[in-house]
Amino acid sequence: MDGLLIVNKEKGYTSRDVVNIVSKVFNTSKIGHCGTLDPIAEGVLVIAIGKALKVIDLITTDSKEYIAEVKLGIETDTLDITGNVLKEMKNFKIEEKLVRNVLDSFIGKSIQEVPLYSAVKVNGKRLYEYARENISVELPKREIEIFDIELLDFDNDRFIFRVCVSKGTYIRSLIRDIGNKLNIPATMINLKRIKQGVFSIDNSYTLENIKNGNYKVVPIIDALNDYEVVEVNDFIANKVTNGRILENRYKSEKIVFVDSNKNVLALYRPYEKDVAKIKPIKVL
Repeated sequence: MDGLLIVNKEKGYTSRDVVNIVSKVFNTSKIGHCGTLDPIAEGVLVIAIGKALKVIDLITTDSKEYIAEVKLGIETDTLDITGNVLKEMKNFKIEEKLVRNVLDSFIGKSIQEVPLYSAVKVNGKRLYEYARENISVELPKREIEIFDIELLDFDNDRFIFRVCVSKGTYIRSLIRDIGNKLNIPATMINLKRIKQGVFSIDNSYTLENIKNGNYKVVPIIDALNDYEVVEVNDFIANKVTNGRILENRYKSEKIVFVDSNKNVLALYRPYEKDVAKIKPIKVL
């Protein structure tokens, strides 16, 4: 089977846990996930099965949308409620208007420092391994983009917001930075991913659903909505599945060739050495 399974991950499970469970259900080792969700987080986790693994890096380039709950007055080493408290502030007062203004100030591109407790590698070693060994390390920084952000609920020392972000954005780090602008320590209490690319939590399945056979696998083509879809005959199909360079007769810079059954054969883009031709970037 080839395609994507949209899982509504529950709290307490790692992304790897979900992959292992789904792997047993489908009886396959050709399976992986797109975009890690921490155990404290819940919501959309896209699982790639079979040939969909070959396009997993393209699927994860999409934006993601979250709903996050924040506790003001504390900051932890993990930047969420499961960590050890590093900073604490009591008897503070803050207006809802200020919170809204600070949230709005994050819209656009910025540089974000990744969390110490993360799987990002520095010198071949994951950051959380440095943290567990109590070894000091310079945290990497990366450019992120906040496309939209909205305050949903406010109660002096807690608030909930919705945010749409670019790939690679850490919501825990965003909450830390929000706290810094408010001059009040802040940490994440809850996090739910409600959308990843074109996939919404409204069309996801719980692990219980999946175990009981109540699910639908999404065809690979549905994840490539920004590609020009070209259906080809057997003659052209043989060329693209063998990775041949072709004449560029297409309108888009992203082309996906499919057979008569809409099975994805290969993904192409313009050839940098000759824009009159296209070359394969993925052959399935």
